[in-house]
Amino acid sequence: MAIPVVAIVGRPNVGKSTIFNYLIGERRSIVEDMPGVTRDRIYGTTEWRDRKFHLIDTGGIDRNEEHHEMFKMMRYQAELAIDEADVIIFMVDAKDGLTIADEEVANMLMRSKKPIVVAVNKVDNFERREAIYDFYSLGFGTAIAVSGAHSTGFGDLLEEVYNLLPPDKADDEYDDDIIKIAVIGRPNVGKSSLVNAMLGEERVIVSNVAGTTRDAIDTPFTREGQEYVLIDTAGLRKRGKVYESIEKYSVMRAMRAIERADVVLVVINGEEGIIEQDKHIAGYAHEAGKASIFVVNKWDVVEKDDKTLHKFSENIKAHFLFMDYAPHAFVSAKTKQRVHKILPLVNEVAEQHAMRIQTPVLNDIIADAMAVNPPHMDRGRRLRLSYATQVAVKPPTFVCFVNDPELMHFSYQRYLDNKIRAAFKFGGTPIRIICRKKSED
Repeated sequence: MAIPVVAIVGRPNVGKSTIFNYLIGERRSIVEDMPGVTRDRIYGTTEWRDRKFHLIDTGGIDRNEEHHEMFKMMRYQAELAIDEADVIIFMVDAKDGLTIADEEVANMLMRSKKPIVVAVNKVDNFERREAIYDFYSLGFGTAIAVSGAHSTGFGDLLEEVYNLLPPDKADDEYDDDIIKIAVIGRPNVGKSSLVNAMLGEERVIVSNVAGTTRDAIDTPFTREGQEYVLIDTAGLRKRGKVYESIEKYSVMRAMRAIERADVVLVVINGEEGIIEQDKHIAGYAHEAGKASIFVVNKWDVVEKDDKTLHKFSENIKAHFLFMDYAPHAFVSAKTKQRVHKILPLVNEVAEQHAMRIQTPVLNDIIADAMAVNPPHMDRGRRLRLSYATQVAVKPPTFVCFVNDPELMHFSYQRYLDNKIRAAFKFGGTPIRIICRKKSED
């Protein structure tokens, strides 16, 4: 299902990052008591009453941003987040009360025509509860009192957000037998050129200017009887570089393209080599549980000897240890060198991504693995597995019923992961192993 997006917006220093961290359950946004600390949109995912939604933490919108370049950038980031959002949490400060800056932000949000929830932060005591009524004058209806410092009011806030989320809808209109391929990577690695080379025609605008593709573009096509959809995403740019006013792409749109895909092509610039941002981008596909292929583009301009390809492959393995299952393709979109090998790889990993294993066969493999290498004792107790079963595909997901899930050490889970992969050839796709306690019944 398509996951809705909720943006937290407000002037600086009203506690947006504190609330964001609480809602996603981790300290992903930097929290510091000074305006302007959060300068980019920060992304996370949370859940309320079985509805998942993406959460965007934005830099504050300051009424004096025309006097400071940084605040111009922050305002633009907030505007992008508002454009992406299905629901907006408008954060204000009970301690400061209603300010002119709040009213200006409210006017901007009113023009967006998006559903708005007013969250009045820093309602840390009874006296400040009176302050929330001032914010009714903004015209958005109910104001929800919350306290980031005391972690109160979040149930009411999430309930209000939940009621405004759009209804569940299917990810897209494509049939299940159509393989959807998302092409991701940082700007100017040649994603659009690769799409054109795979299609054999100029269907996507190609430019040397980084960030030319500003939205995800769907291109259906058929090859040897198999139907595909290529999703060419906007370039994922390193945080701190997304400020040009002409740029209309967003990381969230690329993440939505990943969610829709069956297979993700992670494009790397072979000429420049692997950089840290490549790992972050690949991580989006891995965390989403998608089948993935590393496509090293611009291989035609790489100075090579008989060891170059092997060295680059080993470099990929070293940098992407968390995706050691993903195969590699070395291509040139410009000369079309080896581009014809990508779709056979896509078919292979898509099949593995959707593979289902019979329960008796799965249990035989796991029993053999545990017999060869039994789990270690932990404080006098040993992990015992009653049985395992596959509960989902895309990605293949297995539930192991054990005597105590806490006895499943991550290293042993990794061992079972490798044994399952080896037995059933789960290359190209992540697999997930979930441990649950077997009931006494």
